[in-house]
Amino acid sequence: MSKLHLVFGGRVSDPRTLEFNDLNSIDVVGVFPDYASAEKAWRGAAQRTVDDAEMKYVVVHLHRLLEPSLTKQG
Repeated sequence: MSKLHLVFGGRVSDPRTLEFNDLNSIDVVGVFPDYASAEKAWRGAAQRTVDDAEMKYVVVHLHRLLEPSLTKQG
């Protein structure tokens, strides 16, 4: 099974949170088949906006949302 990851970002009200200001202007970088490629894309996107403290990019583990039972211990 692929471990899909989504990379996206946008302007946040506070860089310490994930509260995005305008959901209509979210920059979807893409969906990636593994964490390594998602991290590479995240670094590239974040680096482009490094001088803008209100821009934030994140990696979402889609595979954990799609199959939550696989992440439970025990």
